[in-house]
Amino acid sequence: MKPEVAKVVENELKRFAAELNLSDAQKTQLKTVLENAGERMDAIRQKHPDVSKPEVMSKLKEVRNSLRERVEKFLTPDQLAKWDAGIAKAKNFLGHTVTS
Repeated sequence: MKPEVAKVVENELKRFAAELNLSDAQKTQLKTVLENAGERMDAIRQKHPDVSKPEVMSKLKEVRNSLRERVEKFLTPDQLAKWDAGIAKAKNFLGHTVTS
């Protein structure tokens, strides 16, 4: 994993661990999920530098959807609601639509 991706994963893990009050087991699971998604997104961006193309955006969306499906397996319903709110907030901040 690239150092930049590892740093992003570490920062996100710390933030979500605090916001969601994750157990140690959940922290480990989330770290694995975030690392995997980060690596996959990084590979897509390297292969397709123009991320504004619909086919590239679609591939990135697939990774995000896979990430969501994986966290559903180990987060509680309350944690999942907070996760969704955090993701929506990040998308709004970054100028993305929330309906993806």
